[in-house]
Amino acid sequence: MKAHTASLLNAILLIAMSTWGYLSSDTPSTTALIPAIVGVILLLLNGGVKKENKVIAHIAVLLTLIILLGLAMPLMGAMGRGDNLAVIRVVIMILSTILALVYFVKSFIDARKNRAKQEG
Repeated sequence: MKAHTASLLNAILLIAMSTWGYLSSDTPSTTALIPAIVGVILLLLNGGVKKENKVIAHIAVLLTLIILLGLAMPLMGAMGRGDNLAVIRVVIMILSTILALVYFVKSFIDARKNRAKQEG
């Protein structure tokens, strides 16, 4: 899988899972939509990631890392409430975000190796 594909999958899951959580809540909070907003931004950046634009790829990685860190609190909250469905939704978002980060790092390493081959 390429980094842009992993990022696209992550963006779609962030949007779907956080929107589902927001809509299914008895007391919805707009903060539940933060992952969806980040997902939309990642979707908008995906074309640049696919074209291997360094700046856009680094912005996408930064947003992906920030959302990974930001998902810790919703996970703890869902576990504290005993809301198993919310835990599953947040875990899905965390796993897809980790997957996207792994493929971003792999693509950065591959790009560095390719540059080193061309220079040397």
